[in-house]
Amino acid sequence: MRTTTRLRQMMKEPGIIVAPGAYDGFSARLIEAAGFRCVYMTGAGTAASHLGQPDLGLATLTEMANHASHLASCVSLPVIADADTGYGNVLNVVRTVREYERAGVAGLHMEDQVAPKKCGHIAGKQVIPTQEFCDKIRAASEHRTDPDFVIIARTDARAVTSLDDAIDRGNRAAEAGADVVFVEAPQTEDEIHRVAREVKAPLLANMVQGGKTPAVKVAELERIGFKIVIFPAVCMAAAVPAMERALESLKQTGTDWHDGPVLSPMDIFRKVGFDWWHAIEEKFAPR
Repeated sequence: MRTTTRLRQMMKEPGIIVAPGAYDGFSARLIEAAGFRCVYMTGAGTAASHLGQPDLGLATLTEMANHASHLASCVSLPVIADADTGYGNVLNVVRTVREYERAGVAGLHMEDQVAPKKCGHIAGKQVIPTQEFCDKIRAASEHRTDPDFVIIARTDARAVTSLDDAIDRGNRAAEAGADVVFVEAPQTEDEIHRVAREVKAPLLANMVQGGKTPAVKVAELERIGFKIVIFPAVCMAAAVPAMERALESLKQTGTDWHDGPVLSPMDIFRKVGFDWWHAIEEKFAPR
């Protein structure tokens, strides 16, 4: 079954879809190994890990689609990928959808920011007119080649205009063909509840550590009607402090040996598919 079809089925089933954020193939594999049913390719994490740059619209369509392909190829789960603003006008949006389909992801989200975009949880954003946004969503919806490919409309209007405008944009994007609506960065639990009540479409919630939106647990989001929740920073936020501690220890002690559990090279290789590849080698090229 195509991952697009599987994601569609998951959206029809009871329960909320929890998609932890992967910033590279390693984190995507760990998400699958942990038993989650869906992976989210974080755009901020892609810019940080792939380019070593902040989430300021610096990653191009080609770079993002290429990274999405790597993630989709190393897991069996549906991957939902960040597609920023669609990388241009309606023509660019159609190409973006086609490139992401070829990359093997199950769906994408596209936002209404003025390019170059910024992270949804920092200041200084602007949004395009609502009709222009809806035209881009309509173009994406009508020109996907796989009817099961999921189009998610993200609006950043809450931080720029108002929550009322964000809710209106979400509803109009759904009318234009979006399968899911993603209202970015509601700032209180009351605002989250308003989005759940007033946007008449399947909803995606974005839980970002240290961001503008208060932490709401999965069970509560499910109870009030959200269908998908992403945790973009869960892997990267855990990895960065751990790497910093390890590097500081190496600098201070002159070795990376330490007390406690140690991952050997083979331990690491096994987490990224060594046994599967080794079985092929043993079958077709035995020693």
